Amino acid sequence: MALSPSLKARLPLIVGVIAGLVVLAGGTLWWLDKQHWETTDNAFVQADTTLVSPQVSGTVVEVLVADNQAVEAGQVLVRLDDADARAKLAEAEANLQALVAAVGNVDARAAQEQALIASRAAGVAQARAQADLARAEVDRYGRLAEQGWVSQQRMQTEQAGAQTAQAAVEQAQAALVAEQRTAAVLGSTREQSLAAVEQARAAVEQARTALDRTVIRAPVAGVVGARSVRAGQYVSPGSQLLSIVPLGETYVVANFKETQLDHLRLGQAVEISADAFPGQTLHGRIDSFAPATGSEFALIPVENATGNFTKITQRVPVRIVVDRAGGQPVSLRPGLSVEVKVDLRSPGGASFAEVGNEAPQMAGAPVLAVARP
Repeated sequence: MALSPSLKARLPLIVGVIAGLVVLAGGTLWWLDKQHWETTDNAFVQADTTLVSPQVSGTVVEVLVADNQAVEAGQVLVRLDDADARAKLAEAEANLQALVAAVGNVDARAAQEQALIASRAAGVAQARAQADLARAEVDRYGRLAEQGWVSQQRMQTEQAGAQTAQAAVEQAQAALVAEQRTAAVLGSTREQSLAAVEQARAAVEQARTALDRTVIRAPVAGVVGARSVRAGQYVSPGSQLLSIVPLGETYVVANFKETQLDHLRLGQAVEISADAFPGQTLHGRIDSFAPATGSEFALIPVENATGNFTKITQRVPVRIVVDRAGGQPVSLRPGLSVEVKVDLRSPGGASFAEVGNEAPQMAGAPVLAVARP
């Protein structure tokens, strides 16, 4: 059907109006959607990867895991040659037994000294009794000598006997003191021996720990990666043998521009899209905000006080936990790039500006008050 000349003249105007309405409607929908979402494609999957290293030196005799193998916490990964560790443990245990026997010897000597002290004390009592008897004889013969019934020679003999008895008392007392001092020395020796026994016990525990550490176990559950250890290899403390990646505990770190942080809050819902899972949308929530921008943690921090300054929008890492309920895939690999969309309409807790204000103030530090509209 042919169009009238007037309609043909107005056709471009009609098409232009329709196109304008379509553009306006699309722009309006885009603007409304933009108000409800904050998005970024600067996001990556991460995990708290554990690097497994030996704590003792030794030669690897057995590797019990393969690349990309799933392991449980406590599972044996690597065995080192334990011959030296077993020998040191046996030596430490023998040394401990010798020191324990030495303590027993000191105890036996101490018991013997107590018997000798009792004997010396009895000797002191006997010598004192003899001395008392000798002094009584001297007094009795002294009265008889005054009456003329005893000769001077007998009197001198009794006095010499009394002096001898007193000397015997002093000798017995000196022997008793010597035995008591010997007992005190044995007590000090016993304390030293007990300290040596405790030191030997510590050496045994240290040797047993070193033996246990020749068996390297998985500290966490996960999947083995970056395995560089091989049988026959000599390893030392601190050398990296392998890594364990907990795939079931991966999370997303999204780097949002500082101009996007105003409406972000803890707990807000997040939609996650990964190129590795086309057509699938994962769900999560905002878990925490980094305490500084990414440039602050760089190996070479940016120095803006030199040369000409150009303002660059900074990015702040935001940690997002993945909701693993409802049968969502849990095979996110660390390093994968993802795109995240934060639903600003979802309920949330503290905002980015509020997080960290509850940190305790240092004593004497000034409090910085921030005026809020």
